[in-house]
Amino acid sequence: MARSSTHKWAFKPGMRAGAFGWHGTAKATARLKAATREIKAVRKADPVAAGEGVIALAERIWPAFQHIDTSSGALGTAVARTLEDLAPILIEAPADEPTRAAWAERLRRAILDDGVDYLAPLADRFGEIAQVPSVINDHADRDLDLISAAWADHTRFSHVPTATLTLSCLLDAGRYDELLALVDSARTRLWFYEKFAAESLVRQGREAEALMRAAALLEGERAPPGYQAIAHFCETLLIRHGKADEAYSRYGLPMTCGSTWLAMWRDLVKRYPDRDPRGILEDLMAHHGRKGKWFAAAKTAGYLDIALDCAADHEAAPATLIRAARDFAQKDPAFAAGVALHAIEHLHAGRGYDASTLDIDDAVAHLMTAARQIDPASWALDQLRGIADGRSGEDVMANRLRMLIARLEGEVGVGATS
Repeated sequence: MARSSTHKWAFKPGMRAGAFGWHGTAKATARLKAATREIKAVRKADPVAAGEGVIALAERIWPAFQHIDTSSGALGTAVARTLEDLAPILIEAPADEPTRAAWAERLRRAILDDGVDYLAPLADRFGEIAQVPSVINDHADRDLDLISAAWADHTRFSHVPTATLTLSCLLDAGRYDELLALVDSARTRLWFYEKFAAESLVRQGREAEALMRAAALLEGERAPPGYQAIAHFCETLLIRHGKADEAYSRYGLPMTCGSTWLAMWRDLVKRYPDRDPRGILEDLMAHHGRKGKWFAAAKTAGYLDIALDCAADHEAAPATLIRAARDFAQKDPAFAAGVALHAIEHLHAGRGYDASTLDIDDAVAHLMTAARQIDPASWALDQLRGIADGRSGEDVMANRLRMLIARLEGEVGVGATS
């Protein structure tokens, strides 16, 4: 008999059916975070109860969130991260066989009811969650004929909600031939399904075949859905076989990603600890281009010579350069002065998002602060005159720069004829 949990979950009332409206993403995300905290706290004292909490949360996600606008993708990302975070709690819980069977049944129903595949992270690991061989095989067989018929019909597309659930069970049951035959019968090769076939080959020691199968999905001009996951799979296999250089050049470098340019560099440095971090930065810049966008990454990484080179590029953001000039004016005045001059050049040329005369005021001020740490300020004035003389016109920035130069000439006692 399945064990019943006595814990009263605080997150349940806030995750009732229809609890959120069209603009409910922020509130729903907060509820997910609160539920995660509660489940993790319970796990410390009762890991089986925590596993029950994961199932209870999964059952409530679609009914609670079904009316929320998902067009931004933010809610889908939040749900995926939550379930990926909680899946190990469910898998590692020391539950008995009846409890595992009950959890699998409830999760299957939730997946069938899920309108937008919110529960995909749990469906992908359904075999691990079920754990008991008889339960795994039962769920593998339930829709096997249905999926086979749907995928064998190449004249129309039929979505089967339990497809990945079934593939996961076939994989964890060791039914590799059936799994490969099923995936090969599909009209379109998608990583959602192909990853199970590739993993089945790995588990059979056929890693070269797995690599070829996955790498083939990346061929062509257009990146397929899940291309980063595919690249990571291929990269991992190559590294495992001592081919780190090939992994780096084929997958690590071209496929690296991150929310910022700095995050991309950090991610690659972490994955390739034996490579020179400076060389990785230079490789990223050469491969991905857009030198000016790499300024902050180079500066934060400590490669100020590279950063200064990036600052000269037309894509470098003046606002970013101005902040760097301010921050380095005392600790590295030569770098700060160089960066400030590039910021002034960009502003004078009309670059910069929503730039104003206040920006050029700040850039000149930081330039002079840094310049006074190096030498008499006259050399900085010479640089400013060169920028002002290099472009004719009477726009706001040009006029502002001339006014600032005239003011500085008076302050340092240098006449306009010097």
